[in-house]
Amino acid sequence: MIRNASRLAATAAALFMLASPVFAQEPSASHLALAREVAVNSGMTRSFDAMTEPLLAQLQQMNVTRPEIKQDLEQVVAILRPEVEQHKQKMVDNAARAFAARMTEAELKEVAAFYNTPAGKKYVEVQPLLLDDIVRDLATWTQNVSEYIMIRARAEMGKRGHQLN
Repeated sequence: MIRNASRLAATAAALFMLASPVFAQEPSASHLALAREVAVNSGMTRSFDAMTEPLLAQLQQMNVTRPEIKQDLEQVVAILRPEVEQHKQKMVDNAARAFAARMTEAELKEVAAFYNTPAGKKYVEVQPLLLDDIVRDLATWTQNVSEYIMIRARAEMGKRGHQLN
C-alpha cells in the first residue's frame, strides 16, 4: 500500500511537471508590449497583411464579372476592412505571446532597441528582398547538393563493392 502511494505521488509529480508550462505565469503587460513591438518592428506582421489584402482584393474583383454590384462590393469591403484588421490584431497578439513565451523582457528590450536603430530599420526594409534571393538560391543549392550526395554515395558504395543506380 505504501508502495502504491509512493507510485501515485511520483506519477502526480511527473504529471504536474509535464503540465507546468500550462500553469506558467502570464507575462506582464510590459513584457507583452515589448514582444508586440518586436513582432511589429521586425516586419513579421507584414505577412498578415500579405494574407488578408489579397482576400479583400479578390472580393472586389468580383465586380469584373458583375459590374452591377461594384458599388455594393466596395461598401462591403469598406465594412469588412476594420473587422479584418481586428482579426489581424489577434494574430499580432498571438505573435507577441509567442515571443514573450520564448524571450525574457530584457532580451526583448535589446531586440526592440536594435529594430529602432538605422541598421535595424534597414534590415526590416531589405528582409523581403533577402528572403526572395535566398528562396531562389535555395532551389539551385538543393539540386546541386542532391546531385553531390548521390555522386559521393555512389563513389563510396563503389569502394565497398556495391553499385547504386
